[in-house]
Amino acid sequence: MKLLLVLSVLVGLAAADDLAVQQQAVNRLLLKVTEPIRSYFTDLRQAADSWDPREHKSSYTDEGAAAETLLKEIESHRVLEQKKIFSLFNTRQREEAIMLVHVLLNSKDFETFKNSAAYFRERVNEGEFVYALYVAVTHSELTSDIVLPPLYEVTPHLFTNSEIINKAYGAKMTQTPGKFKMSFTGSQQNPEQRVAYFGEDVGMNSHHVHWHMDFPFWWDGHKIDRKGELFFWAHHQLTARFDAERLSNHMPMVDELYWDRPIYEGFAPHTTYRYGGEFPSRPDNKIFEDVDGIARIRDMKILESRIHDAIDHGYIEDAQGNHIALDEEHGIDILGNIIESSTYSPNPQYYGSLHNVAHIMLGRQADPHGKFNLPPGVMEHFETATRDPSFFRLHKYMNNIFKDYKNTLAPYTAEDLGYANAQITDLSIDGELSTFFEDYEFNLINAIDDTESIDDVDITTYVSRLNHKDFSYNIGVTANADEVATVRIFLCPKLDSNGIEYTLDEARWGCIQVDKFWTSLSAGKNTITRKASESSVTIPDRTHFQTLIDEADEAVKSGSALEKHNARACGLPQRLLLPKGNEEGLEVELFVSITSGDDAVHSDLVSNDHGGSYGYCGIKGQEYPDKRAMGYPFDRRVPDDRTFRQPNIKWETVKIFHHDH
Repeated sequence: MKLLLVLSVLVGLAAADDLAVQQQAVNRLLLKVTEPIRSYFTDLRQAADSWDPREHKSSYTDEGAAAETLLKEIESHRVLEQKKIFSLFNTRQREEAIMLVHVLLNSKDFETFKNSAAYFRERVNEGEFVYALYVAVTHSELTSDIVLPPLYEVTPHLFTNSEIINKAYGAKMTQTPGKFKMSFTGSQQNPEQRVAYFGEDVGMNSHHVHWHMDFPFWWDGHKIDRKGELFFWAHHQLTARFDAERLSNHMPMVDELYWDRPIYEGFAPHTTYRYGGEFPSRPDNKIFEDVDGIARIRDMKILESRIHDAIDHGYIEDAQGNHIALDEEHGIDILGNIIESSTYSPNPQYYGSLHNVAHIMLGRQADPHGKFNLPPGVMEHFETATRDPSFFRLHKYMNNIFKDYKNTLAPYTAEDLGYANAQITDLSIDGELSTFFEDYEFNLINAIDDTESIDDVDITTYVSRLNHKDFSYNIGVTANADEVATVRIFLCPKLDSNGIEYTLDEARWGCIQVDKFWTSLSAGKNTITRKASESSVTIPDRTHFQTLIDEADEAVKSGSALEKHNARACGLPQRLLLPKGNEEGLEVELFVSITSGDDAVHSDLVSNDHGGSYGYCGIKGQEYPDKRAMGYPFDRRVPDDRTFRQPNIKWETVKIFHHDH
């Protein structure tokens, strides 16, 4: 009987769709990661117990070298224990996670990938495992179509407040299904509460952490195109987006952080680690202190000064003392690599790691000298960093350094901005620009410790999140000849928080790119209609973990093909395309620029969206699709607005309304 059962399972697996089998395996590897692999996940359980990487060296492209390195560390008891806090900003813990990434990425086939993951899942820290598996699935050619479940359903503690977690445990203990409402941190006495819906949005948090998985600062694999410039651009846009939310709520744009001034906004996360205590709080007006073992405040000022000197000189010095010009084409990319700092930095010893160390410095201000042995702060995890309003102050600080560099470049001329083949004759919106809040529900099953002997009950939380009504852009264009063209669409601030109108030069750094795409123009009159849902900077809602489980299990069981979902997790949630606006209507400038399709790096961009979110996240494993500087035409000074009065450029004032219901 047992033999027949095993044979039937093997026949079913052989007949099943490869993608379904792979998706099912990844689902099961991520289910309840703080507990042993379930016994009824037979193949994974056997791999965890008895699959020895040393006996399968030929299954790795490096002959098992990465696996051997990690095994020796485990056998020497040098790795972080399970049920301990993992932070990517901890150098040693990051090294351990990268060891596992290398094991997985060196797997020759998915069977080796799966068995290696199952084996090490039981032997490394859970946080390191989740991070390594997510990065490996993101970058491996073996797993290109696998959809990673939302992190807020895999590691809910990092996205959910303590009150909800406590209620979830109560529901589990009493075996009573529960659906609990989650509120944002803070109170109405805190002005920052008005914009907490953005910084604490689980979809936005997910975008931030996945961006850093697509573009890890430690990356030592294939060359990632324009990685430093993407670091600048993605974070610049997050900061501009946050400023738009502040203007929507009658608040001034966020001020930058200063090392020699108090951190004005305190922050109480109201969030608990799964193991290891609560996230530390920071009081208002906290004076920056040196952080033992990390950096001194004067060190941060020195690094900043060196970077500013490089900008003023127009070049940086590499580790050998050679000068590398911060030119128009590559300067921003080099600067991004230095400021982050990534492995692409030409001289990390001299220019340091301003961004990464600043995250730790901010995260440790509650206990800078380790007196109370507090766990890492929210700024020391990409999943939680944007919850702290000071995240945006930090990135405004970084942003202004990039702006200083961009201001050294010559302003765009009329020739740089113009395009003789296109004249925009009309620009309008089909549908009202209107936002609203809605409830969003997600699963907490992975937040609760249990065993196979305890039945699961439905436990979910729901939170209010921003969304907008559907709308489209209508662009009337007269073309002289048939040609492919590049269309860039921005929303730019019109008035400051005091109602004073910005000049174009003042507004440009706060412009949000809401779309960029390529289209074919025909000689004569054209009408370009572009839906907001087609935006190249956003992704649709992530597929729920339970949906991924159900669909993969059914496909494997029936031997049918698994329906493909959008596998890209990097990208702003589509529902966050618009800032909130307000009841009276937030005035913004809808700006459209059409330029030659020669801007395109790839020949198929009219018909192929390459995963959809290339605006902020590029194209996986390929060159960034746009030859122009990210942010063009607003990335340089505008000393004279008249330069932008071109037939191929048009802007109109529009209003974004917010309705409570």
